[in-house]
Amino acid sequence: MTEKEKLQAGELYKGNDRELMDDRAAAKKLCMEFNATVYNDYQKKARLLDRLLAFKGENTWIEPVFFCDYGYNIFIGDNFYSNHNLVILDCAEVSFGDNVFIGPNCGFYTAAHPEDAPTRNSGLEYAKPIKVGSDVWIGGNVCVMPGVTIGDNVVIGAGSVVTKDIPSGVVAVGNPCKPIRKIKDDAPKKAEEKSEAKDNK
Repeated sequence: MTEKEKLQAGELYKGNDRELMDDRAAAKKLCMEFNATVYNDYQKKARLLDRLLAFKGENTWIEPVFFCDYGYNIFIGDNFYSNHNLVILDCAEVSFGDNVFIGPNCGFYTAAHPEDAPTRNSGLEYAKPIKVGSDVWIGGNVCVMPGVTIGDNVVIGAGSVVTKDIPSGVVAVGNPCKPIRKIKDDAPKKAEEKSEAKDNK
């Protein structure tokens, strides 16, 4: 197996492999070009993201600066917005559903290293995929660690470090990040209350 095939299989691989180094260099060159593009040159930014990412849906907007490792492991659904300083270490697949909003200074890290120093120092590493569902809001300065899945309709509080899976329909915060309550679905209720108040006048 090549080192790239080992990476894709979730096995230990050598990060300084020439093929992988060339892939990273190509991705980071596109990232730098994207970050240096005039802010309102929307067409050029869209073309660069099309070249960089495996897939992006409709209405994708990423504020500069943005960096990733490979790009071809990133899948983005519709209506994606990220604030400044997004970092995605996509050694394994990173996928986002629809309607995902990400605050500034967030990182999604699939890359991991062995605990034992001799193996780690030999240059071997591994990666685990990250999956983010739909209708997710991630606050600023959040770190999502290797192998994590975040469900649908989730709010992750600012400054959280997400080390384990987060179920759907919750607000989760902290280090390590944990659910603290269910999402409040009160918007329809408020609309009904306003309508009833008008009828009673």
